[in-house]
Amino acid sequence: MKQILSIALKKRPGFLVQHICAIVYTLCVSFFLAGACCAQYPSKPVRIMVPNPPGGATDTLGRIFSTKLSDFLGQAVVIDNKPGSNGNLSSELTAKSNPDGYTLLIAPDSQIVINPHLYSKMGVDPVKDLQPVSTLVSTQLVLAANTSLPIKSFNDLLEIARLANPPLAYASIGNGSSHHLAMEMLKTRASVNLMHVPYKGGGPATMAILSGEVPIMFGGNSVSGHIKSGKLKAIALAGKRRSPSYPDVPTLGEFYPGLEITTWIGVFAPKGIAADVLLKLRLAIQKSLNDADILDRIKAVGGLDPFATSADEFSEMIKTDFLKYGPVVKAAGVKVD
Repeated sequence: MKQILSIALKKRPGFLVQHICAIVYTLCVSFFLAGACCAQYPSKPVRIMVPNPPGGATDTLGRIFSTKLSDFLGQAVVIDNKPGSNGNLSSELTAKSNPDGYTLLIAPDSQIVINPHLYSKMGVDPVKDLQPVSTLVSTQLVLAANTSLPIKSFNDLLEIARLANPPLAYASIGNGSSHHLAMEMLKTRASVNLMHVPYKGGGPATMAILSGEVPIMFGGNSVSGHIKSGKLKAIALAGKRRSPSYPDVPTLGEFYPGLEITTWIGVFAPKGIAADVLLKLRLAIQKSLNDADILDRIKAVGGLDPFATSADEFSEMIKTDFLKYGPVVKAAGVKVD
């Protein structure tokens, strides 16, 4: 190598110097442009896709965060509702968009870690084709019961369920939802037989339990207000720990160690997004999660808790949940096509 350089310098010294200068210049321009990209982002409005029609929990959450994100990013943040195919439409549109940071997705855990087990054909793989940006909130699933059901505790419910013939019915917000699978996991651990009655969303399912059409269900923010008003009973919580909102209500894990279902909503981007843009988005979202106004508005929704994780924790949680729900879906025989 030294001999080659020596010969090159003797025969064409100017050529080698020019070549080295060209390489240095190219590197400098690349670094400058990378820095300029981060400094300029965003230079136009950012679109956040929401997989539900206006009014749902995910849509409400997106609109709560969009205002603060706009302040922190210095550009308008626009909510774009894209309902369809149990969230798969919004996943596909996001994954196939330009990974420039101008198209994002707010999605619940079920859309990312459960849907791949439910559908034999999907346009994209949400676990592989979407980049986790940040968690936003967790939802405490509550096992709620109609007040006419003669029970006072979780054990009372199990006793009635074991004696019921035909089986005690339970509502869910839809086949394959985390609400549905939470009850299927409980059925297995408690060795009880329950009959699943799926509804199209949290609103219809909650109306069914309020009317007594179905006596029990796992619910999130759709049931929290009715529990506080005394129209429904809170029997147990599905999360890791007791909730400040229901301090006297036990968790499922207190009866069946390891039985825990934490549902969450997070922000995703297309795979391939630049690291500096991704970091800028994460920092803006973290600032929003620490904003007092945002925290108050989240609390007012009911059933939602701010949920901040590191990038590595978020990615690991997705992998863990994906592996957890696969066997449950298979055992329940749930398929949506």
